[in-house]
Amino acid sequence: MNKTLVTTLMFAFLLLFIISPFATLASLMLLLLGAAFFFLIGNIFQAIIGSSDDSNSSA
Repeated sequence: MNKTLVTTLMFAFLLLFIISPFATLASLMLLLLGAAFFFLIGNIFQAIIGSSDDSNSSA
């Protein structure tokens, strides 16, 4: 669940960096936004299904 929250916050911060007037390298930031969007969707999908990537679940 922490992974999903961190990814969601990272996506929000990337969106703010793109919208901000001081954003340089806007095309690179758009590429990062696209990658973050795919990671966010993947993590939310994983959280809904309930599969766990944690290594501590296997004893």
